[in-house]
Amino acid sequence: MAEETPVAHIADNNPPLTEQQQPKPDPSLALDEERQKGGTDSGKSAAFIQPAVSFKEESNLVSDLSDSERLALDELRTLLRQAIDNNTLISPHPIEPKIEEKEKGENEDDNRNPVEAFRRTPSGLVSIWGIPLLEDDRSDVLLLKFLRARDFRVKDAFEMIGRTISWRGKFGGDDMGQEDEGQRAGDEHSMEKVVFMHGHDREGHPVCYNVYGEFRDRDLYDRMFSDEEKRRRFLKWRIRFLESNVRKLDFGPGGVNTLVQVNDLKGAPGPGRTELRIATRQALLLLQDNYPEFVAKQVFINVPWWYIAFYAMLSPFMTQRTKSKFVFAGPARTADTLFKYISPEQVPIQYGGLSVDSCDCNPEFTMDDLATEVTIKPTTKQFVEILVSERCIIVWELRVVGWEVTYGAEFVPSSKDGYTVIIQKAKKMRPSDDPVISSRYKISEVGKIVLTMDNPSFKKRKLLYRYKVLPYTD
Repeated sequence: MAEETPVAHIADNNPPLTEQQQPKPDPSLALDEERQKGGTDSGKSAAFIQPAVSFKEESNLVSDLSDSERLALDELRTLLRQAIDNNTLISPHPIEPKIEEKEKGENEDDNRNPVEAFRRTPSGLVSIWGIPLLEDDRSDVLLLKFLRARDFRVKDAFEMIGRTISWRGKFGGDDMGQEDEGQRAGDEHSMEKVVFMHGHDREGHPVCYNVYGEFRDRDLYDRMFSDEEKRRRFLKWRIRFLESNVRKLDFGPGGVNTLVQVNDLKGAPGPGRTELRIATRQALLLLQDNYPEFVAKQVFINVPWWYIAFYAMLSPFMTQRTKSKFVFAGPARTADTLFKYISPEQVPIQYGGLSVDSCDCNPEFTMDDLATEVTIKPTTKQFVEILVSERCIIVWELRVVGWEVTYGAEFVPSSKDGYTVIIQKAKKMRPSDDPVISSRYKISEVGKIVLTMDNPSFKKRKLLYRYKVLPYTD
């Protein structure tokens, strides 16, 4: 018989956090753990893709910068002012490194004289993403992105800004975020499940999901990648999508001006799909060169064994700073890894969370309604009690990620003469069952609702739940 754990009492409408205060394993080590358990290949290969240093965002307040960083920012402002005044900032012909040249290491174009690197252009107010280069504290936030991308090497940051402005001019400048109606009627509709924004992480960063498994659809794959022109069109769509979301960010010194990227590799086409590999590499280079410091974290979930080799090919094209933002998790650790960075109520239901599309969700709950996380220990029962002191309606929803537990619910009146009411007869919940249970119960006397989860397995389970108290109605 399963051992019973202490009851988790809840006495008000704002349930306290009952998550066990235990040190959590670093999700970046998830593949190592799974390999040690025999779930994948050798741990040696998994260790290859673990970041040496975990990335932590720096402050954008000028007062928080070191003396050398403030000096670099001042020098960059001066260089930009001189270039704008002298009409020498941007070139009508942006420098676009070829993928083949990058592979051969022929990417050293950062040592040229800054003035020689750009051709004259009519002077005027220069902006990127709608933010002027030299105007207010938002401008400083923008310039710091380029400085950090080049480790505060002023000359390199200056040249990077010029190339970015030139490249943006070729791609449509500040109009890149606007929709192309012709393309929207075609490819964009197909891409809505491939790339989409959903919720925020625990620090307020918008979260972008990239679902590579959708490219298993051969028709979609061919329409996106089968030739150079289609890959270029895909790249343009991807840039336009990013551009439109970058413009929604807060460029104030204390604002959120970066995104979190979640990359779902479940069912993704393997390394034999050359066209996808080429498109991915092109996108990586363009985004790294022209959208510096816009990603706070890159979380890779459902990582298959073959991705290790794919990462090895991409790694040389990434800066160490970029690689420090990467987190990897195999299928068994996907939900736990996401929950470390994103609250469960913000995580889409297909990834273990509680958030669903508006057309499918329980109308009583939104992403603004906080959920409580509880770790159910192996071979134990977990109770959640919702205490009721007046007539009301209790609405709740819960899930145990992956289920394989027995769930039941009952109302227990406080009166000794009352009878316990079975709301949900104990039922074995399997992975194939609905991932989230939504229930409500009308209560006319003082008592408590008791939710019971019996975990007979030798594995820990993650319980998520939340509830509301609504006015009593006849």
